[in-house]
Amino acid sequence: MFGIPGKQAVTMTPKAASMIARLMDKDGHQGLRIGVKKGGCAGMEYTMDYVTEVDPNDEVVEQDGARVMIAPMAQMFLFGTEIDYQTSLLESGFVFNNPNVTEACGCGESIKFEGM
Repeated sequence: MFGIPGKQAVTMTPKAASMIARLMDKDGHQGLRIGVKKGGCAGMEYTMDYVTEVDPNDEVVEQDGARVMIAPMAQMFLFGTEIDYQTSLLESGFVFNNPNVTEACGCGESIKFEGM
């Protein structure tokens, strides 16, 4: 929907693609749908949900056996984002390196976009 021909809407690091592929295999999911919703201290939050059926309006990105669907309302906010998976001593999880974010809260879970 908001794409540039020949360029994927989002990219995944090898660690993220590997984790998403494992999550897909675990229970036969079609992939993960990512989006944004209002909430958090900066105004918006990322969402991730297992997908059992692909919505024809989703932007589908496939890489190294992993499949990510981008909800239609989130496409303009996520274009150019790199999805990573990081593990530290205290936590592990997906990290969104999003060039469209203008502010983020201290925990990094809540974000703000220009004009929002």
